[in-house]
Amino acid sequence: MARVCIVGTPEANLRYELLSRETARNALATYDLREPFDNTVAVETVSLGAAVALLNDLNWYLVRFAQDVFVMEPSVSDTEWLSRDLAAALRDNEVEDDEAQRFLKIYGVADPDETENPTSEDDDPQPATDQPPRLVEPMFVTRTGRDLPEYDLREVEDTVTVRVTEAEFGGEKQR
Repeated sequence: MARVCIVGTPEANLRYELLSRETARNALATYDLREPFDNTVAVETVSLGAAVALLNDLNWYLVRFAQDVFVMEPSVSDTEWLSRDLAAALRDNEVEDDEAQRFLKIYGVADPDETENPTSEDDDPQPATDQPPRLVEPMFVTRTGRDLPEYDLREVEDTVTVRVTEAEFGGEKQR
């Protein structure tokens, strides 16, 4: 099962934007929508090809409301995500798996801000909500050995590693 995770832009409520539009709602109707990180929509598909096809169906909305898209394919890695472009290249046999491991984007995973948990009038913190963690500032790195560099842009609880194409790593956008 391949997993897809769409990360919304800060100014958009991704779930609302996708489900308020008939075409996107129909494309997502057969999936169990999840929110592993704040302002994300994640689904499981039957294969890498199905994941790429779903993203192609949602492209109009992704261009407008998403800042990033990840695909996790267990036959490639159980712990590292693939960018949309890299997932499509692997599906189309344009790149080999061993070539797809060098360029990475590492996101920090942070707990929701304390300001998102309002305090009562007597300044006692309110109970924590079930709000998911946030993805913060991606760091681009090149894999040179087995170990990945430490995420050092801020203190975070965890990280999410996304394999990207060389063009994405260099700031170019593939067609």
